[in-house]
Amino acid sequence: MLEKLLFTCNAVFPIISLICVGYVLKRIRLLPQDFFKMLNKLSFRCLLPCLLFCNVYNVGDIGEIAGCAPVVLFAILSILAFYAVGFVVAVASTKDDTQKGVLLQASYRSNYAIIGISLAMSLCGEDKTPVKIASILSSITIPLFNVLATIALSVFVGDKKGGSKLRTALSIALKVCKNPLIQGVAAGIVVLAVREAIPESDGRKLFLISRDIPFIYSTVKSLGSAASTVALIALGGNFEFSAVSKLKKLIATGTLMRVVVCPAVCLCAAYAAGFRSLEFPALIALYGTPIAVSSVPMAAEMGNDAELAGQLVVWTTLASALTLFATIFICAQIGIFAV
Repeated sequence: MLEKLLFTCNAVFPIISLICVGYVLKRIRLLPQDFFKMLNKLSFRCLLPCLLFCNVYNVGDIGEIAGCAPVVLFAILSILAFYAVGFVVAVASTKDDTQKGVLLQASYRSNYAIIGISLAMSLCGEDKTPVKIASILSSITIPLFNVLATIALSVFVGDKKGGSKLRTALSIALKVCKNPLIQGVAAGIVVLAVREAIPESDGRKLFLISRDIPFIYSTVKSLGSAASTVALIALGGNFEFSAVSKLKKLIATGTLMRVVVCPAVCLCAAYAAGFRSLEFPALIALYGTPIAVSSVPMAAEMGNDAELAGQLVVWTTLASALTLFATIFICAQIGIFAV
């Protein structure tokens, strides 16, 4: 179990280290404060969409999703359920509309893209089936996270000009369509669908962007690879310890929901539903990892409390080092998988 503790620490603390780099750069005034705000824009409008495009594009075969229908359906329903729970918690926890959507995100949205998939692969061992399940879940849940996040960050701040419920609904739908993260996912789905529609020759795809136009794919992949690093440095540059005292109740509520309540309830439900060693590595990664780094630039761009979003990323990341270890230990003790 010491190996798993070291693994969770090695998965989590590089994130903390990059946040610290951004904070130190700000403190020594090597870079101006406005620079970190521009990094937020860069990551939200360019780098993160490229990352999401690559995540979707790299799904091996659309047909594989149908083979994992039970766990995919469970993941979708559980995320929607905690979205509803998070809505109630957010409304009950704060009167500030710019904080409600941020707190709602903490209830259901994990860092599956950056931490989760690598964690799942580590827990899979020699068996390749759990790795496939983890990849398939990423192609479904990451787009779902971002659609729900766009709604969450829009529904409370609403349309400042007022208007009917229909106008508000249309405004939210427009924001979903205009969201760069959603556009990155949509582009990946379109390219993936076109790739699947083109017939094969001798078991080999006739056209692949990564093979036939490598300079385009390499450019997009390089931009996507920089997404998490840039977002984390920007987070550190915008982080303020002075905000902890005034936000401590919301930080505690969001952290508890993200790394304790959500994984405990969802993993128990998954066990009761009959999922075991094949599905649990992906499910632990899906529910147990801290809130997504992209929640910070997204909150900032959509007029929500980016300060609270940043605090939640930092504290859920720190707390998850302990909660993930506890989760893995408990699962190993009851025989779900060997460690």
